[in-house]
Amino acid sequence: MLTCERPDQAKPYKNLVRQSRASSAKTAAPAPAGARFSSTDIVALFSPWEAARGIVLGVSGGPDSVALMLLAQEWARGRAERPPLYVAIVDHGLRKDSASEAEMAARWAAGLALPHAILVWNGVKPKSRIQDRAREARYQLLFAYAANIGADHVMTAHHADDQAETILFRLLRGSGVSGLAGMASSSERNGLVLARPLLAHAKADLAAFCESRAHPFIDDPSNHDPAYARTRMRRLGGLLADEGLGRVALLKLGRRAARAEAALAAHACAIRAGLAAQREEGGFRADVSALADEPEEIVLRFLTDELKLISGGKPLRLERLEALALRFGQALRAGIAFTATLGGAAFRLQGNRTLVVVKESARGGTAKKTRPESSRRGPENDVRLT
Repeated sequence: MLTCERPDQAKPYKNLVRQSRASSAKTAAPAPAGARFSSTDIVALFSPWEAARGIVLGVSGGPDSVALMLLAQEWARGRAERPPLYVAIVDHGLRKDSASEAEMAARWAAGLALPHAILVWNGVKPKSRIQDRAREARYQLLFAYAANIGADHVMTAHHADDQAETILFRLLRGSGVSGLAGMASSSERNGLVLARPLLAHAKADLAAFCESRAHPFIDDPSNHDPAYARTRMRRLGGLLADEGLGRVALLKLGRRAARAEAALAAHACAIRAGLAAQREEGGFRADVSALADEPEEIVLRFLTDELKLISGGKPLRLERLEALALRFGQALRAGIAFTATLGGAAFRLQGNRTLVVVKESARGGTAKKTRPESSRRGPENDVRLT
């Protein structure tokens, strides 16, 4: 169960810094000269989101999220017209110190005069894929909280090290161009905006910024636990960096992939817009002759986009989509009928190059109207990919 529970339990930050630091918090040290952000830098960081109705800052208490909170507060301070800021601290309840660390982060938010809440992930915790599921629970809590208070943006502190790890992780798993582009600085989720303003900044620089403000932060021990894939990825990243595939190279790969992704996405969008298609909830019908001369990547993107509309955005494995696009493209160019099912949708390409896509009527079966004429379909063209 996902719930928003604990109310503010805030004490002024100035009282906190006079106390002995908690065992999980790091105290400030002299900051490196390059750790400072000028007022111009800070304005540039947040200017893309000036028109937001409200921004929820996801704060864990780590150096990156504390830096985000400090930077956002400095950006908003003294500005007559700026979106209201809120801090949300997610307590996953996965470690014995999580509750006290969440309360510490809440006190820091209060010290900055930022409204805040602690969001608790209740219920039975998973035994496998813990980090993935905890991350998804965190997003659900953050976006539900934002919607509840009328904010339209959720802002997280993902940084350049996170971006490089994401690109490496996807590279090792054979991701396509879209995946290798890494995380976007701004994207849509549940009708709201997920913003990541710190993707160009290294974690060390964000920690140094906290130290330059004499602000403590929490060192999460799970970041060093080899049981988690991200920790192992960091160790692998160190070895690859010795061979030239370090953070700088991975970020360069991500920028180049993002550039290619933007061009491919624009072309695929133009192709879709040019079709005289009949689209309705759960269905699609169009003459797709224009796709016959397009590269396989564009066919893949076309099918993926239509499938997302019909299946409600259900994630699908790239390998299955690629298999569908390959067989579909072959049938389209040959002018023969083809049927397939994938992700709860049934595809029927007729010999006249008319494509019909509908939701399957039931698990394991397709709606009767999606079946092509038996005279037009041989067994070799009937493919089930689910």
